[in-house]
Amino acid sequence: MTAYTPPPRDSAAAPIRINLLSDTQTRPTSGMREAIARAEVGDEQIGDDPTVNLLCERVADLLGKQAAVFMPSGTMCNVAATLVHCRPGDEILAHETAHIIAREGGAHAALGGFQIMPLSGADGQFSPDTLRGAIHPRSRYQPPQTVVSVEQTANIGGGTIWKKAALDEVVQIARQNGMATHMDGARLLNACVATGISARDMAAGWDSAWIDFSKGLGAPVGGVIAGSHDFIDEVWRWKQRLGGSMRQAGVCAAACVYALDHHVDRLADDHANARALARGLSQIQGIEVQQPETNLVFFKPEGAGVSGDAMVKALRQRGVLLAMMDGRIRACTHLDVSADMIEETIELVREIVRGA
Repeated sequence: MTAYTPPPRDSAAAPIRINLLSDTQTRPTSGMREAIARAEVGDEQIGDDPTVNLLCERVADLLGKQAAVFMPSGTMCNVAATLVHCRPGDEILAHETAHIIAREGGAHAALGGFQIMPLSGADGQFSPDTLRGAIHPRSRYQPPQTVVSVEQTANIGGGTIWKKAALDEVVQIARQNGMATHMDGARLLNACVATGISARDMAAGWDSAWIDFSKGLGAPVGGVIAGSHDFIDEVWRWKQRLGGSMRQAGVCAAACVYALDHHVDRLADDHANARALARGLSQIQGIEVQQPETNLVFFKPEGAGVSGDAMVKALRQRGVLLAMMDGRIRACTHLDVSADMIEETIELVREIVRGA
């Protein structure tokens, strides 16, 4: 199981000046707050909120799907999708570090009675051949394998990007074996900005896909999942059952619409800052760095004589917030992290190593 260690609590630590814990730490910009204040609202639960409806229409079009629904969180997007695609006793195939395994509290087993077969593979991705090898013949002795799920980008894999050709091959294998396909697109738009491939093309062939607005896009809450009309009708049923239906949710959806208009292209800035951070850290003797593809930088300082936990604690005492994840330190760049903050973080790491 992938481990996540929260940053240590330290009453003597300096105020947080540089927050590299996660892109979920972003705060609404002034422009986004103005959009929230101006939002037209209605009762979302009965389909009467114009801002929510606009957001869903835009995301459905963005992902090339028939319909979409606004959800309070990305986890609810994943859970509702599997509850629609599967029946109790079914099996989902996903990478061993996937969010649905590591970070959703066993919701898929608890709520749906599903099991997830963990697939191995480098950088948070399984290969098409690994998927083929995991598919068993249909038998009453084996659970029905009903869904293949991928995470774009692969968080614990280092924010790595699934290649379009691999995604297409996974879809083909799933279809040949009568399985549905689900894309956890929490950072899908990071992958799109990094590769130049549109979200529509990236999600082509996937039965369900969603994007998170509370990560790099900088909204305070929400994700939107898209698929066929029939699929979304059933997602709505589960949204109701799970307590996810809302009322005047346009105040939340307005932030997401603003993000689509203003915060997508700027994801490239986060990627540039991540590359700069990785470059600076790799120049410190003994620091082992995974070169980033998007906005996540994983590194290990043990070769410089400092444990990961000690490095995280020392940085926190200097006002820099990160966390341990899967035995490594993860730094996440986002719209509240500037190039100057990156340079300061590198210098602080160098200072801590010198004092080790």
